[in-house]
Amino acid sequence: MPARLRIAIGLLAMLPVAAAADRFHWGDGVVFVTSILSIIPLAILLSTATEELSLTLGPSIGALLNALFGNATELIIALAALRAGLVDIVKASITGTVMANLLLALGLSMLVGGIGRSEQRFQPVVARVNGSAMTLAVLAILIPSLRGMVGGEAGGLDAGAAESFSLFVAWVLLAVYALTLLFSLKTHRTLYAVAEADLVVAGEDPGDGGEAAHRPPLLPWVAVLLAATVGLAYASELFVGVVETVTESLGLSALFTGVVLLPLLGGAAEYLTAVSMARKDKMDLAVSVALGSTLLVGLLVVPVLLLVAPLLGHPLDLSFNVYEVVAVATAVLVSNLVSLDGRSDWLEGVLLLAAYAILAAGFFFQSSPLP
Repeated sequence: MPARLRIAIGLLAMLPVAAAADRFHWGDGVVFVTSILSIIPLAILLSTATEELSLTLGPSIGALLNALFGNATELIIALAALRAGLVDIVKASITGTVMANLLLALGLSMLVGGIGRSEQRFQPVVARVNGSAMTLAVLAILIPSLRGMVGGEAGGLDAGAAESFSLFVAWVLLAVYALTLLFSLKTHRTLYAVAEADLVVAGEDPGDGGEAAHRPPLLPWVAVLLAATVGLAYASELFVGVVETVTESLGLSALFTGVVLLPLLGGAAEYLTAVSMARKDKMDLAVSVALGSTLLVGLLVVPVLLLVAPLLGHPLDLSFNVYEVVAVATAVLVSNLVSLDGRSDWLEGVLLLAAYAILAAGFFFQSSPLP
């Protein structure tokens, strides 16, 4: 059993502790910490179940399953926060997820994978195919903000117009997402063969001598997938119920909470996967995880949040402030620059992590308090 799975199973004990802390009023701080410690193992189990089912169901269905559930943790947490009316935090989490995937996850992968090696190589096509689509998806998310900055005060866009524009963008992105599935699963499947081969190798049992990948049993992992999803929904409700109170007591803004804390929770499993694959010198998969996750956020998670938000009574739009736009654009630019040559080393990882730390510090030192 992989180490991350053993850790996840051990940390599951925090879920009943979090439930008891909420039920018996042990304090918001206790609920906050225990719910975080519950979300992390549940996210790992959800990710692991998706990977195992992908191996069982075959490449085509497995790729579709990864496309649908690859960012389920981020979506569940964001929906819980949106349901609680934490619109500012949810909007900030979009910025933070892009930053964390492209700078933190990719930086950690290059740093950890590069230790003890002069450099690591990966197929440039992996970065090119994922990177170009990811860049366009992220830029599409920023367009409503850029439109609002043009021509003075909100660029002539009132709240209603901004929301309508954002909904239009959401439908376009969902259409592009459907076409992306067609591209990757049907018409240009061979472009993704390298990453899929690495995924199969990653799923091999270390004790089988490196032979053909194992075929995990179907029903147990379906049960794990469903149970982890339900557990995540419950733990997320506990978390968002106290996040405002706890972060306010710590002097943190809604912007910083959304940009840093939520993405770290939602992407924990993906970051572990990327770093683990990089350490095993499987940089094709590590790069694919970081860039592909960002693509899914742009084409699936964000549109779903925009379309569901009015139904939950808390409309959401894509109006970001100038610093958020700069932060996202910087993350996209820097990650593309370091990945397009098909080579990486530990120093490039350090530079990506430094960029993330500087951008995150900018959100920390901003003056607006948590509403």
